[in-house]
Amino acid sequence: MTKDFPAAWTERLIAVRRHLHAHPELSNEEHETTAYLREQLAEAGIRELDLGLSTGLVAEIGSAVDGPIVAVRADIDALPVQEETGLDYASRVPGRMHACGHDFHAAALLGAALRLKAREADLPGRVRLLFQPAEEKAKGAVQLIRSGALEGVQAIFGLHNKPDLRVGAIGVKSGPLMAAADGFAVDVRGRGSHAAVPEVAVDPIVVAAHIVTALQSIVSRNVGPLDSAVVSVTRLNAGTSWNVIPEHAVFDGTLRTFDPVIREHVRKRFAALVSGIAASFESEASIRWIDGPPAVVNDEAWTRHAAATAERIGLQTVVPRPSPAGEDFAFYLQQIPGAFVFVGTSGEYEWHHPKFDLDEKALPQTAEYLAALAGGALERLQAARGLARHGVESGVHQKGGELA
Repeated sequence: MTKDFPAAWTERLIAVRRHLHAHPELSNEEHETTAYLREQLAEAGIRELDLGLSTGLVAEIGSAVDGPIVAVRADIDALPVQEETGLDYASRVPGRMHACGHDFHAAALLGAALRLKAREADLPGRVRLLFQPAEEKAKGAVQLIRSGALEGVQAIFGLHNKPDLRVGAIGVKSGPLMAAADGFAVDVRGRGSHAAVPEVAVDPIVVAAHIVTALQSIVSRNVGPLDSAVVSVTRLNAGTSWNVIPEHAVFDGTLRTFDPVIREHVRKRFAALVSGIAASFESEASIRWIDGPPAVVNDEAWTRHAAATAERIGLQTVVPRPSPAGEDFAFYLQQIPGAFVFVGTSGEYEWHHPKFDLDEKALPQTAEYLAALAGGALERLQAARGLARHGVESGVHQKGGELA
């Protein structure tokens, strides 16, 4: 499939990926990353759009100003993880690592840009390239939307590497693919005392322990067996001394759901359990929700296009299991239809692991795939416009570019 992808381009993409890997930057701190990608795009003659972004950038390929616009997004931020891969190009920044493969995503999108630029004169519209910051904090997509990055865009595509899929496989699934990812922090307020006289205290540790235990019943007794939700308490802090009952205890964690109705129902049950148990111990508790991105819900028609494109260029399509991880690409899909796919990278370790790595053989394949995905979408949208002008029912709705 990638036999026609120039070897010089493959070498360039590997070099780009390794440079980014060695110089990771956290969310909204991607200044050097942005400058480096800007240089790469300028060298290829690809124009950047001035959207006033502090980090990240948006570029565009295509000269057909009256044609449709399709967007392709890659995230560029790293994680606060100490790398343990031992690679020659391992992170040079202590405590910072591309442990989720965003360096791979950015390099692959650059490769797609090179391919699309080479056939720019033949594109029936424009492809907008979104090199997005701050995905790990679920803020970057909203920042780009507010900047106007989606203006005029009729369809959008994104990807994430998947270590448990082999190189050459594309995970494509219509509907929910990744979860809504909310966080919570609960503050239980009691009454402190000497540990030897607990009868005059309201022990917030005991209250918090009962609440944490009760929360485990939400999924098992309030969510149907064919539905899905995760409630995980991941941290509990209380007290400063072995002989003092503290005034309060704090615990936090995460809620993961795929259905907005279940998301709301679980949050209501959560609140009821917290307040009810706290009251039963004559204590008080408050909940602070950290709203994460909603679920990634792929458009059915554009998902079919994503699968057909993969098969057309010789990649294998698989239907992946939905991932309970969060992904702020969901915010784009709330605005316009599109599809988010998993790309096989044959990795040994999962996302966010300090030994995370991937097979770079996937780079040219992914670049070729993204270029074909965007180019094919432009052709479909342009064909739909022509049919619409002739009064023919095309199955492509002009409002969002949705294919039936």
